[in-house]
Amino acid sequence: MFYYSMKRRLIGKPLKSTQLSEQRLNKTKALAILSSDALSSVAYGPEQILIILMTVGMAAFWYSLPIAVGVVILLAIIILSYRQIIYAYPHGGGAYMVSKENLGMNPGLVAGGSLFIDYILTVAVSVSAGTDAITSAIPALYDYRVYLAVGLVFLLTVLNLRGLNESASILAYPVYLFILAILMMIGAGVYHIAAGDVSPAAHSPMGTPVTGITLFLLLRAFASGSSALTGVEAISNAIPNFKQPEPVNAAKTLSYMGIILAILFCGIVFISYYYGVAPTMKETVVSQVGAEIFGRGGFYYFIQGTTALILVLAANTGYSAFPLLAVNLTNDQFLPRMFRMRGDRLGYSNGIIFLGVTASLLIIAFQVHTEHLIPLYAVGVFIPFTLAQAGMMRKWMRGKPEGWRAKLMINTAGAIICFVVMLMFFLTKFSQVWPVLIFLPIVIWVFHQIRKHYIAVGEQLKITKETEALAPDGNVIIVPVSGITRVVDNSLQYARSLSPDRLIAVYVAFEKEDIKTFEKKWAAWQPDVKLVTLYSPYRSIIQPLSKFINIVEKKAREANFQVTVIFPQFIPKKGWHNFLHNQSSLMIRANLLYRKNLIITIVPYHLIK
Repeated sequence: MFYYSMKRRLIGKPLKSTQLSEQRLNKTKALAILSSDALSSVAYGPEQILIILMTVGMAAFWYSLPIAVGVVILLAIIILSYRQIIYAYPHGGGAYMVSKENLGMNPGLVAGGSLFIDYILTVAVSVSAGTDAITSAIPALYDYRVYLAVGLVFLLTVLNLRGLNESASILAYPVYLFILAILMMIGAGVYHIAAGDVSPAAHSPMGTPVTGITLFLLLRAFASGSSALTGVEAISNAIPNFKQPEPVNAAKTLSYMGIILAILFCGIVFISYYYGVAPTMKETVVSQVGAEIFGRGGFYYFIQGTTALILVLAANTGYSAFPLLAVNLTNDQFLPRMFRMRGDRLGYSNGIIFLGVTASLLIIAFQVHTEHLIPLYAVGVFIPFTLAQAGMMRKWMRGKPEGWRAKLMINTAGAIICFVVMLMFFLTKFSQVWPVLIFLPIVIWVFHQIRKHYIAVGEQLKITKETEALAPDGNVIIVPVSGITRVVDNSLQYARSLSPDRLIAVYVAFEKEDIKTFEKKWAAWQPDVKLVTLYSPYRSIIQPLSKFINIVEKKAREANFQVTVIFPQFIPKKGWHNFLHNQSSLMIRANLLYRKNLIITIVPYHLIK
């Protein structure tokens, strides 16, 4: 009762299946929930560019401006591509469905497996980055960042278990407050720059020659800055979460997200460059820019507070998209069927819980070091990006619908650029992204093993004339007994109703004297029930009982009889009382459970106090 009471308090009362349409999102809520990951990346994407450029000196920071333009061009190509995917695959699935249908099952699994891992990383990275923002503003919490991050994951898990619409209603406000705060910071920064309040000495002029700059370094910076595009694909995976018409609303929301992301990303890069802000270990670039423009007053803490919230809430993109990806994989028999089950609040609760647990383990393993997670996270996004673009190229070349050449050009450009970015991550950050080369093949292998199991089970359960079971001519009942009690009497009465003529009670004794004593008591109590007593000098119940069952089973098969073992078991009134009693019947049942031609039955006897 305590469990159910806590469950109701945490996630609310169950919803009827007919209320499913009420859980769908309008564009306003969907933009907040499904775009929070992409929008939040502006808090660390520009910083990743500066970290690479800083290796040759702050004079190279002016390169961040053309790099930002390149990132925005890539963003535009990806947005246009995923708009096409939304209309071509209106039931969701994104890169997984595109790759599977156009490139084949294994490329589809590479895309699906990458996203499967990536959404776990989405939660871990977002919460870790949010924790960094909180500890930047409140340094006293730095030593407790792991506990803080895991606590935030638990809170997000509970909110999502309460239902998509309810979590969206709560979490939409911080997202829009973050957008407002960053726009105001950018606007104030541009105003100060235009007014001449920012010293020209704070930054190197554009075009300044920089010693040590190379094309390879610029590509590294571009790849690192492209981490700001993580989460862009989430809307295409979560189309069923939108109100009707789903594809139209999803495509519009994707466009709005792209416009906002481009403005925020370019704005932060521009302001950071002009103010000469350099990344440090203990303070983020956004924190430094906010302090330069507003000082460390109320508005600074408003920016930091909303940044921390959006970074944490970016994890909600994973909570929204991961369960639907899991459903698509489950429909193709690559994941356990439990991922397809809806919970009390009509969400895919098993997927939500799985995501929360695995992300928490990842946070603990990496000790909230965001810089170690971002490259791993970003490369996991660009693998499905590349496959989705290549899949759409194949689709246009095969179908050749109206305007297919323009669409093909967009997808070709996107595939090439995404592949280059992915390659740069592997070349420049191999020490951080190598786990993908291990975990992704393992995940795909697990997918295949699950599907292989389901196919094998389906084949074995399918009824044909050759596999129809022959009805047995009778039933032999074996009842293991440990004494003369009401529990045993209850089981014997049930056994008599099934097969009164072929009922055998079995008693295992550790001392020979106990056998004679028990046989006398049994003859006086149940003279019409055959009793078999087994002596066990090594004090094992399982071994002599199993041997006896083997003998009975062999004879029963010869006579076309079925053997059933009935276990008497009393059920205590309170669950914790089970720890006070011998669980030998549990071990015996576990030993017999995998016997092919044996039926195991439990006859419970409920205690009242």
